[in-house]
Amino acid sequence: MLIGHYAVALAAKKVTPKPSLGTLVLAAQFSDLLWPILTLLGLEHARIDPGNTAVTPMDFYDYPISHSLLTTVGWALVVAVPYYLIRRDRKAALVIGGAVISHWVLDLISRRPDMPLIPGWSAYFGLGLWNSIPATVIVEGSIFVLGVVLYLRSGGPGDRTGKILFWILIAFLSIVYIVNFFTPPPPNLEAVSIAGISLWIIIPWSYRIDRRQRPDPLRVASQEPPTT
Repeated sequence: MLIGHYAVALAAKKVTPKPSLGTLVLAAQFSDLLWPILTLLGLEHARIDPGNTAVTPMDFYDYPISHSLLTTVGWALVVAVPYYLIRRDRKAALVIGGAVISHWVLDLISRRPDMPLIPGWSAYFGLGLWNSIPATVIVEGSIFVLGVVLYLRSGGPGDRTGKILFWILIAFLSIVYIVNFFTPPPPNLEAVSIAGISLWIIIPWSYRIDRRQRPDPLRVASQEPPTT
């Protein structure tokens, strides 16, 4: 999926509000944030194959490090264990680890059978939602809307600036998602990888969205009633 992964991060705030939205986005998108780096390094491979599915022209034929189920579980530990060691919040760490693993589950639903279970094993899985654009839009769009609603019910952005950044992010993801259905295939795999790496900017963006503004000590002091 595309925006469906961000929906997981948004919804997770309703389950455990303590982790920053940036941490949850990092977890839910970890596989896709890792993939373009590994591709540029030549450790994973894909090719542009127009018609591969109705949604994307990409043929992800070799990405066992970032997208196999076994390594995804490993990445979940890489992300969740340090969080637990620092914050000592077991529930939040479990949700963060679950968000990492949710990436494989959502990709299993959307992709054709190209999702590996174990690196080096020739068996691949996928339910093929991306073979239908209308079905993809209905399913993924519904998941995204649900994620936004749950995030807002969790308390939403931290301050006025966070609210502005939040709705800009939602608009940006929605526009990119829609435009994806109408753009021609990318010129080469390097362009795809660079575009994927650029999505790292959403991590600090998300951290800023629900950062709570600290009260100004001078302003608070000026509002305190005088002592007698």
